[in-house]
Amino acid sequence: MGLLDRLFGSGVEEKQQPKISFGRYTDSYKPPSRYDAWDEAQELFENEQFLESYKRFFQYLRDEDEDNVRCEEVKGGLEFELYQGSKKITGRATPHKVRVEARVVKAESFNVGVLRRLLEHNFNLKYSRFALDEAGNINIVFDTYTLDGSPYKLYYALREVAIKADKQDDLLVEEFRNLTPIETTHLEELPQEEKQTKYQYIKEKIDEALREMEQGELDRNRYASSYGYLLLDLIFKLDYLIKPEGFMMESLEHLHRRYYENDGKSTAAKNDALCQGLKELAARPATDYYREMYRGRSTFGITHTVNHDRVAAIIGGELYHMDWYMEHGYPKIALAIPGYIVGFCLFNYAVPKPVRDLFHLYYQIVESDYFRKLGFSYRFYDPDSGQLDKRAIRRAINRITDQNKAFYPRLSFPVGSLEYESLAAFARSYLRIVRELDMTRTI
Repeated sequence: MGLLDRLFGSGVEEKQQPKISFGRYTDSYKPPSRYDAWDEAQELFENEQFLESYKRFFQYLRDEDEDNVRCEEVKGGLEFELYQGSKKITGRATPHKVRVEARVVKAESFNVGVLRRLLEHNFNLKYSRFALDEAGNINIVFDTYTLDGSPYKLYYALREVAIKADKQDDLLVEEFRNLTPIETTHLEELPQEEKQTKYQYIKEKIDEALREMEQGELDRNRYASSYGYLLLDLIFKLDYLIKPEGFMMESLEHLHRRYYENDGKSTAAKNDALCQGLKELAARPATDYYREMYRGRSTFGITHTVNHDRVAAIIGGELYHMDWYMEHGYPKIALAIPGYIVGFCLFNYAVPKPVRDLFHLYYQIVESDYFRKLGFSYRFYDPDSGQLDKRAIRRAINRITDQNKAFYPRLSFPVGSLEYESLAAFARSYLRIVRELDMTRTI
């Protein structure tokens, strides 16, 4: 069952919604049976029942919704495959050795730049290495003796292989034109209409933010931190709502790193760097974006798991900044602050599942037109009239709390405390309530 099904159920009053993924994949929401499989894998490994241990290990990795992991017994051991975005990772385990391999790209020819880049990557890899096979493919390889291949080591080694392979294929092809994609038959092509809607949204939102930077009423140097919220809100929003791959994903991560790195530059200078990066993204041809828009399957998350205390601290430390902008008539900056909070959490962390559901609903409300253009039938907010659909919002929130009660029995969202006089007022009241939620989890 997908996120939207969990949010809106399958009642007669709800139309079938498009199957579209949002945000970064996380492997933090596993059912209890998967953690039992992990414990069994560790115990079997300690008893030197290596192949049985690996069977349980791959049960732990498997996500039924993603259909991401397959493992079968063959003569002499196990053969397995798993997926991470655009890449398929294959491997074989015998009683004595484990070998894992992911084909990254195919090289028609080699130059010094490509080989230097691979050597640089190898220097930073902990478990695996880039290698060339006889067919001219650039692969990532990991191998180990089973005696030294504990489930713990295997998890982090496979994670490194999967994430590096998934990221580097698009980046290498983008930079070196003599390289071509390989083994992408498992990817599901997105409908052209969805690609166009996403591309138009990218262009529209970047243009809107840059225009506010140039024409906004606040001085961009004196109020640099204000515009910082605006630009970071956009970066995080694009990451979650577009779910980019390849060059765009790396560009957004690069802009995020540049803003937060301790380089001695002023906030205004950092804003200028973000604007330049966003202008470059806006200038990319539509065909480059379309090439990176596909639906894959994932096994490993790239965000760190945090508890609700961390989310509450971020909300408490940032949300009050929007009060001044609301009081003095700067609604765009005011709304950028809760957007920044939601986006920052989803970009950097695997937050508790009810919070992720509520943050997704936040985007559905404030970006209601975008969801409508993607083909979703509900509309929580009408930007033309400025009206919020109270009934639909309350119904969606109640479904989220009901569907998470099994693991969060104290979860209760006081919908009567929401404010509806403006989108900014609603966002502020919404996050205030999220901050105070009791996220005590059952074991």
